[in-house]
Amino acid sequence: MELDEIMKTQLVTNVAEVDANLVVVFVPSEGALPAATAKMDDILGGQIVSLREQGVFKGSVAQTLLLPNTTADQASTLLVGTGKDALTDMKAKKVVAAIGSQIKPLPFAKVAVAASGLSIKDRDESNIVTLLAQWLNECFYEFLGFKKDDADKATKVECLLIEGSDQAALDVGVATASGSAFTRHLGNLPGNVCTPAYLASKAQHLGEEFGIDVELLDETKMDELGMHCMLSVGRGSDQPSYLIVMHYRGGAEDEAPHVLLGKGITFDTGGISLKPGAKMDEMKYDMCGAASVFGTMKAICELKPALNFTAVIAAAENMPSGHATKPGDVVRTMSGQTVEVLNTDAEGRLVLCDALTYIERFNPQSVVDIATLTGACIVALGSVNTGMYANKQDVADALTLAGKDAADKLWQMPLDEEYQQQLDSNFADIANIGGPEAGSVTAACFLSRFTEKYPWAHLDIAGTAWTGGAAKGASGRPVGLLTRYLLNKVN
Repeated sequence: MELDEIMKTQLVTNVAEVDANLVVVFVPSEGALPAATAKMDDILGGQIVSLREQGVFKGSVAQTLLLPNTTADQASTLLVGTGKDALTDMKAKKVVAAIGSQIKPLPFAKVAVAASGLSIKDRDESNIVTLLAQWLNECFYEFLGFKKDDADKATKVECLLIEGSDQAALDVGVATASGSAFTRHLGNLPGNVCTPAYLASKAQHLGEEFGIDVELLDETKMDELGMHCMLSVGRGSDQPSYLIVMHYRGGAEDEAPHVLLGKGITFDTGGISLKPGAKMDEMKYDMCGAASVFGTMKAICELKPALNFTAVIAAAENMPSGHATKPGDVVRTMSGQTVEVLNTDAEGRLVLCDALTYIERFNPQSVVDIATLTGACIVALGSVNTGMYANKQDVADALTLAGKDAADKLWQMPLDEEYQQQLDSNFADIANIGGPEAGSVTAACFLSRFTEKYPWAHLDIAGTAWTGGAAKGASGRPVGLLTRYLLNKVN
């Protein structure tokens, strides 16, 4: 049930001299071959050009053709089409996915990919190396540990070699893939395994592995601090809630940290406002905000950038019982504001609001919370863009830039003052829902009331954190965006 290590990834400079069982080269549908592809064409006696001229291999986007080795000392070659023009991000991901689907069932121990032959629109060679390293590694992610034959499975590619010269770019791609895999693994774990206490143990393991400081606030400590809003969410569960805090200190001692806060509802029944039974199994993914923060911490620890970064996880399980919070109950937050809980299924904002107040003690440079917060965000943006809200435009701009760098899309949503009145309550300072209109916006408005003392942004990942249906599973998003956001603070 533990996560397997991702593939070992290295740089080599000459595709003709690489020690590999398989060499992957990119072939456009027309025009000159990329340099590495031309080298392989020479080695193969002009076979690549001939196949393209004959129309056997047209070079269309994501088309593949395997040319088996003819001698024991010769590598096999995989031709991968890239079409006529520079690829969009979406088409580039499709091309990389085609490579993964071809390699995974074959017994190749070492694979060399000629990265210099891949052209992606508006991206330089360094950025392409980062994304290629990340996407290729992500192709080989598998969730293992719960089927009886999982013990016999192992990563088929022991060493992935990428042609290029930018080691730093490669390291970012590999670390991001490592963090993404960690995020997906946590997200895919069943709720009877991945409890708030389990997440706390994972934080302790990261602390031991990387030497970061870890603090665990149990329910007694949270009660002493006045975090009654967060505690109200886990009141109906037998699983205790935790506020988990991890400190990565790579910057100056007196440098204020950037903070990421993850919603960690390890299972969400809706509480007394019970969800429908259909697809309730997918509510194990309601901790994917927390999982993405864990994954980002892992990536940052592996890269060791010169900044201070604090990760906070608000972990609870939302269950119905005789002890559970009821619709109409009024609870007091750590900030002193009171909340009328009109719907116990709007619980994410209840754990986050107390955590946002707790974060004030760090005097943060910026705070970004990440949460599978609202179905309304899925209605608005589907599964393509993460919804983003911010109280400072420079934070929004920095996240937008990071999203572009990482090919991890987001879209800025409104946070206009006029929406706040939907949260008015007759019996408390604020209601926890604002009615059927603009549900994602009013959820962000709720959170904004607890962020007045620092620059803040909220990412609603309800539509992007996982895929449902036959391909059900955690996506690993937005680890790429968050990792790049933090790295950009250094660079």
